[in-house]
Amino acid sequence: MFGPKLDRIDLKILAKLQQSGRITNVELSDAVGLSPSPCLTRVKRLESAGYITGYGAHINLNKLGEFLTVFTEVTLSEHRRGDFSRFEMRIAKLDEVVECHLVSGGYDYLLKFVARGVAHYQAIIEEMLESDYGIEKYFSYVVIKSPFIKHHFPIQNLFGE
Repeated sequence: MFGPKLDRIDLKILAKLQQSGRITNVELSDAVGLSPSPCLTRVKRLESAGYITGYGAHINLNKLGEFLTVFTEVTLSEHRRGDFSRFEMRIAKLDEVVECHLVSGGYDYLLKFVARGVAHYQAIIEEMLESDYGIEKYFSYVVIKSPFIKHHFPIQNLFGE
């Protein structure tokens, strides 16, 4: 599950790349204190070891129009291993579900939906209930405001020495 042990420079590279994926190798090497060639070698090693899984753009959905974010607690009716697998495979196919977490506590999953509005979200939920995803009950929490959303992890705080 874990790859090769990373040193503090590897962690700096990961932290910098997640904050600015379009940074040039020269800028990255300056930021982490390496010359460009060894820096590029480390980035390629981190990519091939699976630490870096891709590069992408963060989209400001508010610029595109109105949308709704809903967090949904889901409890499955049955709790066999196959019930969880079946739910996860089916839920992964819904584009509007952007996060799915199996959690401990009073329910089984926490889902994050994005939808055009309440009616769109409700249509998705109704389709899930009619299509036998194995849902016993669900609770929805409509997001009113998101003061901030971080798109990076505190890598050095979590894994630094």
